Order: sequence, then C-alpha cells, then structure tokens
Amino acid sequence: MIVAEWRFARGWSETELEEQVSRIARAPLSFDPDAVAPGYGWTFYYSEAPIAREAPGPPVAGGAFERAKQAIVRYEFSDPRIVTAHLDPTTPLLGRRMLLEIKVLGLRYLCGVVVGAVREVEPEGRTVFGFRYETLEGHIESGFEWFLLTKDHETGEVWFRIQATWREGQLPNWWSRLGFRLLVRRYQRAWHRLAYVRLREIVGAGAGLAPVPRGHRLLHEGPELAHPGVWTMSAEEVPAPAIRPTRELEGAERRRGARERPGGRETGGGPHTRGFRDRRDGESGRATA
Repeated sequence: MIVAEWRFARGWSETELEEQVSRIARAPLSFDPDAVAPGYGWTFYYSEAPIAREAPGPPVAGGAFERAKQAIVRYEFSDPRIVTAHLDPTTPLLGRRMLLEIKVLGLRYLCGVVVGAVREVEPEGRTVFGFRYETLEGHIESGFEWFLLTKDHETGEVWFRIQATWREGQLPNWWSRLGFRLLVRRYQRAWHRLAYVRLREIVGAGAGLAPVPRGHRLLHEGPELAHPGVWTMSAEEVPAPAIRPTRELEGAERRRGARERPGGRETGGGPHTRGFRDRRDGESGRATA
C-alpha cells in the first residue's frame, strides 16, 4: 500500500516535486467509486459564498467570472498556508494530475489527485464552470470534490461552491491518524473560508458583498449519506444527495439551498463513473445541499 510522503518543517525541492509528479502519473484512485455507500464512513459536506459581482448578463470579457475561472483552473483559490498545489498549468484540465502539499502544524504531506470531470455549461439564466478531482492512492483523504463557479445573469452575482464526498484515507502512521481525526474539521472550515476570501482578492471584488462567515457557519454537513453523493452532474440539473444539511447558511449568507439550476452537460468521468447515478430516493431532484 502506498502512503503519503511526509516531512516536518521543510518542503521539497523542484527536482523532488517533479519526481513525485512523475510517480503519480499512473497512480490508481484511492477508492472504488462502486464502494461509496452508507455505513462505510463517507461524509458529505459543502460550502458556498458570493465572490464577485459584475454587470448582469453572460460573463463579461476579462471580468470577475473569467478571472475567477482562471484562478480556479490553476488552484490559486487554495491558501498555501494550508494546501499548496503543484501542477503543470499547460496540461489539459481534464485528466490533469496534481500534487497537493497539505500542511498541518509543521507537518507536510504530498497527496496526488486527478481531475476526472469538467463542467462548462450555460443553462438558462446562468453560466456554470467547474471541475471534479478524485484522490489517488496514498492520499490522506479518500473521495472526490467539486469546485463550481456560477454567474447569475439576472443579478450579476458570481458564486463559488466547494462540495465533497470523502472519508479518511491512507495516513502514514498512528499519530497522523490521531491528528487527522482531531483537526480535520477545523482545517476544512478554515480552508473553505480562505478560498472565498482569496477569490475575492484575486478578482478585486468584495465591496457590497455579504461578509464570508467564520468558523462553523461556513461548512454544512448532512447525516450519513443516503446514497453515494454527487458524482455525475446530469445534463438537466445539478443533483444533490437525498439529504438535507443539519445547518443552513446563516445571517447575511443565507441563500437558497441550491445555486445549481437546470441545464448543462459534463465531460469526463470515464470508467470510474461506473455505478454512479443521479438518484433522488424520493426527493424532487432539486439540489438541497
């Protein structure tokens, strides 16, 4: 079994990182998509926040949506104090392999991911762009994560959403496992909040937008998954698990539970999407998370 390479208080040289990127070029996923099911420790969570506002209508050339899109493609929304991405930006987004350097209390872990799907659509009244990455063998987490940017043509608001299905991955030793279980939620919340703050700074927005909430108010979780989570974004809508979050957005950040509305298509997925369907389990099919 491959586990994440780790170091304390120091990182890796350029040559070492290039070797590590080569090492994950053919690495398999760290999980079996068909095995994602209730009762096996899988967790679903999401967060979303407005990151910009531009003129109503489709995205403006060189505007906030386009600048945010480029930042997302290059993983620049990630705060490097918590996660630094090592990647080749000249490679196609779909299928791109990245090394994520995860930093916790002086410890650094190198974890591989692959972009398994890209979504770029214009359903009625909105423009949506995003991608899904999947963890590779050796990652300290196991699962997949969506990063979705949406512009509302009516209001001009641009929203960013992070949505994940995950469980504990392959940690290298017992004290890493203990630390992961104690600190993972705190670091997840901090990383989510800082992603929205960074995107606002990158696009030069923020004025007139609701403050990004702090702490537990930003991360929203549901109970045990009723089904595998959001793997495929269908052509008609962006579905969500048939669960409702235990907490909703609070204060000035309170919005409708779903930013994703009907429309669009998705590229990618390939053989790893086998067994994943957009199931409602009695729900209306409208995204509630």
